[in-house]
Amino acid sequence: MPTKTLHLSAAALALLAGAATAGELKFPPGEDARFNWASYEALKSMDLKGQKLTVLGPWLSADKDLVESVLAYFETATGVEVDYSGSDSFEQQIVIDAEAGSPPDVAIFPQPGLAADLARKGHLKPLAAGTEDWIKQNYAAGESWAAYGNYPGPDGARHQYAFPFKADVKSLVWYVPENFADAGYEVPQTMEDLKALTEQIVADGGTPWCIGLGSGGATGWPATDWVEDFMLRLNSPADYDAWTTNDLKFDDPKVIAAIEDFGWFARNDKFVAGGAGAVASTDFRDSPKGLFAAPPQCYLHRQASFIPSFFPEGTVIGQDADFFYFPAYASQDLGQPVLGAGTMFAKMTDNPAADAFISFLESPIAHEIWMAQTGFVTPYKAVNPEVYGDETLKKMGAILLNATTFRFDGSDLMPGAIGAGAFWTGMVDYAGGKPAEEVAKSIQTTWDTLK
Repeated sequence: MPTKTLHLSAAALALLAGAATAGELKFPPGEDARFNWASYEALKSMDLKGQKLTVLGPWLSADKDLVESVLAYFETATGVEVDYSGSDSFEQQIVIDAEAGSPPDVAIFPQPGLAADLARKGHLKPLAAGTEDWIKQNYAAGESWAAYGNYPGPDGARHQYAFPFKADVKSLVWYVPENFADAGYEVPQTMEDLKALTEQIVADGGTPWCIGLGSGGATGWPATDWVEDFMLRLNSPADYDAWTTNDLKFDDPKVIAAIEDFGWFARNDKFVAGGAGAVASTDFRDSPKGLFAAPPQCYLHRQASFIPSFFPEGTVIGQDADFFYFPAYASQDLGQPVLGAGTMFAKMTDNPAADAFISFLESPIAHEIWMAQTGFVTPYKAVNPEVYGDETLKKMGAILLNATTFRFDGSDLMPGAIGAGAFWTGMVDYAGGKPAEEVAKSIQTTWDTLK
């Protein structure tokens, strides 16, 4: 009996704690005019007091605190009690929960492939009619974003099953502004300009690039990002999509050309710190250090938005280091493609609160609360970019808003044996001197063996 009483008391305390958390909003409504408070007030028309919503995602620690700071606005406006759980084994956990018949109401997928698989098996619920059109109209490169949440269901009919929220940008080149200023270099606006700058740095006696493919058991993956970026700069988005599904073969001349464009930078001893032979053996976490050497060992480093974590301690982005968009070819007329990643929110039950929550994600305030903190960029055109917590995020957000095409990391869309296997090792072989045709053929041969 005492045990049962103690248990009930703990449950009551948990409910009280949840209510308190919901009321502790990070930014008090109406106080900061940068936020779209009208979109927050509009949420109050959804009176769902007493309803509960379970959400499972991959975010833990600081990221868990950040997403919960956003969820608090949904809770306070609608009355829904939200229970968010984060898991470092999300990909395994969501499958177990779905197949056991005990899924969360909403799941947050880091990659669209797993969401598509669960939709095909009947574990996801279609989003409300009109959601696909909303994404297309309100997100920059909206056709691209909508497509990543649009999958065939168990009957083969396609539906919008997932809502994209929170993006990551990979098409970035990092540099030290002081080094550029001292040498008289300007940020290139086109790929032709970037190649000309690369040659100019060599002519001036410097080394243009730091490139490292080392990553333990995942060695080679940084090169796949280069190739993916060039696939988008040399070919149509349709070709890129076909490549990730093996409808465009890996040994197709279009893919070989993209590999060789990476090689133009990485296989020239004069272009890379340590020479081309050091590319495969240099750890990707160490490779940007040459930017900060005195004198600089390199002037340019292509890597995603996370790389400042490996810059020298105390580096201030925007001052000590900065970045620019990995540019497109002016001669190709393919717009401004951006390579990246993102998370997708999907319904797994018919809980009405889940529909209300997806509607919440369509409100500017849902994006702006996280924008004003850290680690969040969005392609939503209606948000106020002045809300971004720092200039780095604001600049990345601008790259997303200027994108004409957005595509997910191609290797993450491929079967694991390719995207996290043959593609990685093939790029190491290519960096080591093997011909692009031979490497591409080997990767395709592996793909042909898959069932």
